[in-house]
Amino acid sequence: MKTYSFTPQGVCAKQITFAIDEQGKLHDVRFIGGCPGNLSAISKLLEGADPKNVAVLLKGNDCGGRGTSCADQLAIALNDALNE
Repeated sequence: MKTYSFTPQGVCAKQITFAIDEQGKLHDVRFIGGCPGNLSAISKLLEGADPKNVAVLLKGNDCGGRGTSCADQLAIALNDALNE
């Protein structure tokens, strides 16, 4: 399983970490900072998901008119990881 770390921009979270296993499934999504209840729920919902589908689903999600969100930043991180 490969672990990734991403520094988000324009959001409250300071770091996002996650892993992608050998079968291409997403695990251990963690947000450092941000809204703990919402981000903890997102992490639980995404366990074992296909990161490609997650990136499509979350891309463009906006938080308070910022033009991005923690979910959108996760989509960017996932796309970066998948394009490595």
